[in-house]
Amino acid sequence: MEDKLIIGTRGSKLALWQAYYTQDLLKEIGVESELKIIKTQGDKIQNLTFDKLEGKGFFTKEIEDTLLRGDIHLAVHSMKDLPTQSPEGLCITAVSYRANPSDTLVIRKDSQEDIILKVKQGGILGTSSARRKSQILEYRPDLQIKDIRGNVPTRLRKLSEGQFDAIILAAAGLERLELDLSEFEVITLNPKEFVPAPAQGVLAFQTQDKDINTRRILKRIHQPAVSSCTNIERKVLNLLDGGCQMPLGVYCEKDSMGYYHVWAAKADTWNEVPKRVKISSGTSHNLPEEVVRKLK
Repeated sequence: MEDKLIIGTRGSKLALWQAYYTQDLLKEIGVESELKIIKTQGDKIQNLTFDKLEGKGFFTKEIEDTLLRGDIHLAVHSMKDLPTQSPEGLCITAVSYRANPSDTLVIRKDSQEDIILKVKQGGILGTSSARRKSQILEYRPDLQIKDIRGNVPTRLRKLSEGQFDAIILAAAGLERLELDLSEFEVITLNPKEFVPAPAQGVLAFQTQDKDINTRRILKRIHQPAVSSCTNIERKVLNLLDGGCQMPLGVYCEKDSMGYYHVWAAKADTWNEVPKRVKISSGTSHNLPEEVVRKLK
């Protein structure tokens, strides 16, 4: 075996946190690694909204191409950014623990009112996610939705400058970056009511199918209990043939008795009210299919 595993990652602060975290996990089992930073289409093109970017994997494709060439041994992705079908020759070998799956509403303190979700009447809310748009408008149809791009610190800076009254971010990213949010009002949204993206809060470790050695190593850091839930969430997305711009939220929990509970919210377009379903089952068999049937 080579001396070190080479980990491919994007260069944002959050992506680097994820890559360093993976390095630490590998170190704990006695495996050394180094990072290779790769720029993706989503990083390079900052002036377009996500729905204008071509293809489904605009935060992953360049990394996957590097993996296919054999220039890296594994790629670390936010699982919610990853298309449900891996390119031929690649597979998701392992997944991480799940951080907080919720979305977080971050509000300027001078843009608050004592109403639901606290954002002032007619306020400007920043998000580029079709899923977040459709769900926030269900609760607050008065809000003006404006697209926002950039990494987490950039978005918070834009909020601080007053370009927006509030923005929505994944709780997992905020917690991992340990950012100081004291200048804002912060509301964590219940994932059963404001349903997150499939696999939100989970990291996916991707390898070549044929790289048995790396796959064997990664199985030692794999979290099977997490993957039993993310498999259901991502299968719903796959059955609906959705990319990360479909207005779809799916969240699954497994309780201490082994029952699965799934919450889903899907709209046809970002400015329509989503249809919501909640299903519980003692088995994962045909559960995603049942969720999709009820959503349709």
